[in-house]
Amino acid sequence: MQIVVLTDGSGVSLEMVRGRPLVDWQLDRFAASGARSVVFCVGRDGEGIETHVRRALDRGLSVSYSYDGGQRLGSGGVLRRALARLEPEFVVTDAARYLPFDYAAPLLDLQAHPRAEATLCVTRGPGPVALEGDLVTSFGEAPATHAPYGALALRCSTLSRIEDGAVWGLEALLRRLARQQKLRALGAPEPGYDAGSPELLQHLERLPLEL
Repeated sequence: MQIVVLTDGSGVSLEMVRGRPLVDWQLDRFAASGARSVVFCVGRDGEGIETHVRRALDRGLSVSYSYDGGQRLGSGGVLRRALARLEPEFVVTDAARYLPFDYAAPLLDLQAHPRAEATLCVTRGPGPVALEGDLVTSFGEAPATHAPYGALALRCSTLSRIEDGAVWGLEALLRRLARQQKLRALGAPEPGYDAGSPELLQHLERLPLEL
């Protein structure tokens, strides 16, 4: 399984939580979910992340980096730039989120439904995601009943149809896939946490310092 981490250049990956950078906690979670490959889509924070991960990595993970070249490409644009590094299906997550769940779950759902192009993890509550059964019927077009969790399983072939260097956000892709009925939804079993939140610290205090 491959996980792609989108960073925003803010350095959040290296923020300390319980004496460890946030990225260490995330890599522990990726490895526990069965990941073998991790790609960081990075900007000006890339060298710091790369230096730290090279020193700290001992989890059986293959890690590579895709730099944005100093361009503001949007979340979708930086992901498209990493195309050559991507597996046929992969999971995308946000560097500013810690998700205590099995990252393989959305990927397995996508692989079980070949007509879909993506599976979006969601949580119940006010947000931009409208559902009908297991399908997302609209994304970001009106207030709805679900919110994105912070993980998305996606097919590489979906990205390959987009021009490299284009400036766009993943939200635009999700809107298009929802209209085409090619975006599935998978409910997250427990809350996710934002970097820097008291809730994240409380959750991580219940975990051993290393898995």
